[in-house]
This record gives sequence, structure tokens and C-alpha cells, in this order.
Amino acid sequence: MKASDLFVQCLEAEGVEYIFGVPGEENADFMLSLESSKQIKFILTRHEQGAAFMAEAYGRLTGHVAGCLGTLGPGATNLITGVADSNMDRAPMLVLTGQGSTARLHKESHQIMDVVGMFEPVTKWATTIYNASTIPEIVRKAVRVARSEKPGAVHIELPEDIAKHEVEAHPMVPRRFRRPVADDKIVDRAYELITAAKNPVILAGNGTIRRRASKQLRRLCDSTGIGVLSTFMAKGAVDMDADYCLYTIGLGAKDIPTLAVDAADLVITLGFDMVEYHPRLWNPSAAKTIIHADFLAAEIDEYYHPEVEIIGDLAHTLWMLNERLSRHSGPSFDPAPRDGVRRRMSEELALHADDDTEGRTRPQKMLWDARSVMGPEDILLSDVGAHKMWIARHYQCHEPNTCLIPNGFCSMGFALPGAIAASMVYPDRKVLGIAGDAGFMMNVQEMETAKRLNTNLVMLVWEDREYGLIAWKQESQFGRHTDLSFTNPDWLQLAGAFGWHGHIVNRSRDFAAVLATAFDESGPSLVVVPVDYRENMLLNERLGELAQPSPVSG
Repeated sequence: MKASDLFVQCLEAEGVEYIFGVPGEENADFMLSLESSKQIKFILTRHEQGAAFMAEAYGRLTGHVAGCLGTLGPGATNLITGVADSNMDRAPMLVLTGQGSTARLHKESHQIMDVVGMFEPVTKWATTIYNASTIPEIVRKAVRVARSEKPGAVHIELPEDIAKHEVEAHPMVPRRFRRPVADDKIVDRAYELITAAKNPVILAGNGTIRRRASKQLRRLCDSTGIGVLSTFMAKGAVDMDADYCLYTIGLGAKDIPTLAVDAADLVITLGFDMVEYHPRLWNPSAAKTIIHADFLAAEIDEYYHPEVEIIGDLAHTLWMLNERLSRHSGPSFDPAPRDGVRRRMSEELALHADDDTEGRTRPQKMLWDARSVMGPEDILLSDVGAHKMWIARHYQCHEPNTCLIPNGFCSMGFALPGAIAASMVYPDRKVLGIAGDAGFMMNVQEMETAKRLNTNLVMLVWEDREYGLIAWKQESQFGRHTDLSFTNPDWLQLAGAFGWHGHIVNRSRDFAAVLATAFDESGPSLVVVPVDYRENMLLNERLGELAQPSPVSG
């Protein structure tokens, strides 16, 4: 068969469902081969970056790979931001690019550049197919590497002349492997530390949102009552309504949940990714006793030097701990410090639930109402900006993978394409993307993709007419900010031009009803709300006044 046909058959054997992208002439043979696939759907996007973000969201929601596709040169460079975001947020992804003929790769030639070299720093593996007979091995290895902990992006480049070659090879049959598990003696040592502690706390990271890990984590907390702090990307690892849920940690400043770490004599990190929240922010004196449980060994850092490292499948590690706890009476911890933190943070979350303001709406009010409109399994996707910090702090979750926040590489422009992918994976769930007006406009062209696919999603845009997070950080550091302002389109005309429903909310008490209406509409809807970002500096003031002893009392 032709090499491009073999490539598609190998992707089918791996269970690939979607490839998102913008093809070019160097992908022509591959696209014709893909057209005949009965399994893989090609989703034409309006920009390669949007395609990469769609593949990332698919990977985070399913744990399986989707493809994002671009041609050589500018098509490949357009992919790279979304690919880097996927790789650092631990989402499995296949990056597929075309390339010019191998007869001209060694010299100066039109659109030729070292695409593999460009992708190497932002992927787990990047390679070129030089021999068509190696396609089955390359695809099998690429998917295995992308899915293996910690998951990430893998790049395969197919030159146009190789795609045309005749080949007699056949796809390899995927054979999954079970991840290695932790040593019993190490788990015994961790168990001893836990039972000897007076006030332990769990810091749950990205690895805990794997469903098996989340199930075992909840079992552990149900039996011990140990409080759980989630990083931005671990939301939903435990139910927000559980007594042991201490909400989210990760702001650069000290926050109420951080006080639980301050008071703890043992920090148990589970699936913790240092890219999200550097340990110097929660262990500034490097004095905390730490148990590190993850799929991989801990990153070396002076503020993160674990007493015990439990390396292996995280769900199995938690199961091993649970088995030890079930065989004994189990430790008994004073719930007062945990409950004090939870109570204070719960009050903070509800602070502006009943707002009735004109003109601009507080972030807290929008997120309180969004939570009330969204069901436990519905999905919120955050872009990057000031709104991300508010979502991380104020939008809590019942289930894993129901709030996707880019928090490793932190790329703006994620929410709209990510919401498109989420609505394709879960067409029966409510899907809400939240972006600032800056981030939304970075991939605004994908409004056409959403309408063409008739996806049922709602994009909520917080309008402040400036780069709000940069303004917030500059004002915090310097007492003022540089000129970061811009103008916006007529939002209702923009929605209409793309065939979307459109809404603008100018009174906070109307927001919940408008959001519910938008979810009931068929096809994509745009909801724009002028946001009251005076709350940013007010939050700084409140957090700056936090006293360590007071919130951890009963």
C-alpha cells in the first residue's frame, strides 16, 4: 500500500478518533488517505494553534491521543504554542506535520526549516519518517510515549515524497502494559509517617485526576479525614462538598488554604507537578516533612526534598495505603484545623453570591452563579488571564476533569478551541468556556469552526478592555501599570456575523438567568459581561492581612 495509507491505518489501530488541523500541499497524500478512513474524523480548523488546543482538551478529558495537523514551515510554527501547552499540562497528543521532499532537506529551499528540532524542546519525542517501512514502529512508539506517565505531546513529520512510497508493512497491534507499582517497604515507611503525624495535609496535583487515582484518594480521605488541597489542574480530585476538601491552592500570595500547609506537620503530595505551584511558595523554610507519591521520582529542588518517595502507579499506591489503613484501627486526627480552614474559605466563596450591581459584575458573583447553573459532570474551561486566578480560587468541582485550566505553560487562547473539543467529547454535557476579552480574540476565528460543527457550547467573555492579569501584577509590584488597554468589537454584531447567539449582561442579578438561557439555545452562544476588576487589588489587601494562627483553630 501507499505509505500515507499505512500511516492512517496505524493511527486507526491505535484508536485515534480525531485529527484537528489545517492541511497544506505537503500533506496532500496523507489527507487523501485520511478521507477514506471510517474511524478517524478530520476537523478543519481556522488556525493551527486552535487545532493544537482542541487536541489538548481532548487528551486531558479522555486520556487518549488526538492528532493536530499542520503543513511544513508556517503551518508547523503555528502549532507550537498549543503543543507546548499540551506537553506541560500533561495531555497526550500526536503532532503531525508535513515536510518537503527529502531530496531538498539538506539545503536552502522554499519553506524548509528544521521542524523536528523546533519541536524537540516542547515534546516528549519528535522524529521524521525517512523510511516508509518504519511507520508502524514509529506510530506505535509515538502513542506509547504520549500516553505514558507523565503524558505529553509527540511529533511525527512525514515528508511528501515518503508519503507516496509503496510499502508492504502492516500496522502493529497495540499492546498495553501495566505501570510498575511501588515497593511494599517504601509504602510501609510512608504509612508510619502518616500514623505518627498529628496534623497531616494532602496536596493533590495533576496526577490525581486520573479516575482510578481519584477514587482511591477519596477512599483514603473518607477513612482518615485528612484535608485535601488541590492545585489548579487537580480540581475535582475530591468532591467540593466533602468535609476534607480544602479547595484550591496555587496563588502566588498566601491564601486561606495555604494556612493548612503552614499548620501541617506532614505534607503528602500526590501526583504533584512543580510546574503548577513552586514549593518555595508553600515550603519557604524548606522545613516541611514531605511524602512524595507519583508516577515518577521527584524533581530535585531545595524547597522540595521528600522524606519518602513512593514511585509507581498512583492509584495503586493509594490502594496500598488504604489496605494498610483498613487492616488497623487507623490514625485519628483532630479535625479542628481542617474545619477552620474550610469554613473560612467557604465564607469567602459565598461573599458576593447575592450581588445586585449595575454596569460591572464581580468575578466572585459570576463564578458562584456559574457553579449553580452547571451540573456536577458539566465542564468549564478557563483561558489564561486575571479570570483564571478567580476561577482557580472560586470555582470548585465535584468530579475530576470538569474544570480544565492551563497551568503549566499557561497559554492564552485555549478556552474557545478547548470548549469545541469538550463539546465533541461530551455532547450531552454543558460546556462553558471562560476567557478575558484579550484571550478570546486570540483564537476568535474558531467561532466559525464552532458554528460549522454546530457545537453546543457557551463562551463567557469577561470584558475589561485591557490585559487584566498583567495590569494586576504590575499594580501589585509597582503601584501602577503601563498602558495595557485596547478596544473591542461590537460583541452582538460579532456573534451574529458568525451565526452565534449573543448576550451582554450589564446587571449582576441577571447573569445566572442569561447563562441558563444560553445553555438552552441550540448551537454556540456568546455571553459578554463587563467585569469589576477592582476586586483584584481588594483581594491583594485581604490576603496580605492573613494571620497564620487564627484560621486553623476550631
